[in-house]
Amino acid sequence: MNKDSINANLIANKEWNKTYDNLWDKEIKYDDWLDSFKEYIENTNKPIIDLGCGFGNDTLYLRKMGKEVIPCDYSEIAIKNVKENFPDIKRVECFDMTKGLPFTDNCTDVVIADLTLHYFTKEDTFMILDEIKRVLNKGGVLFLRVNSVEDVNHGAMQGEEIEYHLFKTSDGRYKRFFDEDDIDFFFKDWKKLYVNEESMKRYKEEKILWKCAFVQL
Repeated sequence: MNKDSINANLIANKEWNKTYDNLWDKEIKYDDWLDSFKEYIENTNKPIIDLGCGFGNDTLYLRKMGKEVIPCDYSEIAIKNVKENFPDIKRVECFDMTKGLPFTDNCTDVVIADLTLHYFTKEDTFMILDEIKRVLNKGGVLFLRVNSVEDVNHGAMQGEEIEYHLFKTSDGRYKRFFDEDDIDFFFKDWKKLYVNEESMKRYKEEKILWKCAFVQL
């Protein structure tokens, strides 16, 4: 990881803490995006890793399905809120994904990364994906959503372009936007289960994103 990437990660930590501390609506909300993959979620008895859990939207969904979840986030404020909202959860992790995942090899069948994997350089993105592969069992599934290049309501293609489709925002964070070729590029070593460009209405303005599922080969 280069110096600029390290600085961007430090800025990201500060800004995410600020975001979660100041957010006016802290109610946990989830949409139905994981319904498409219900059979895979129902068939695992292992803890599900929820990367970039935020306030716990997907954690709540998974808990309502009766699943054991390990919520993870880079923001200490987000993790504090998750602990308060889910006091019965056995394990919660706060860490920087660019330094690896604090899990043993082949420890889970399912990893969730909802609006989580689009904040990194190409090098860091591939490293994180390798780490996700490491913790997944063979045949395990990664369910994710990432920004689309069509996501104009949420800053698509704005700011200083650091890498192709990776931009530095006004607050110093990195933000990547994906087209279909980008999805194919970053996930070329995974088996494609589902890939589709969709919209989400959780926020005040419509968000355009890629909803995907990939299998660990």
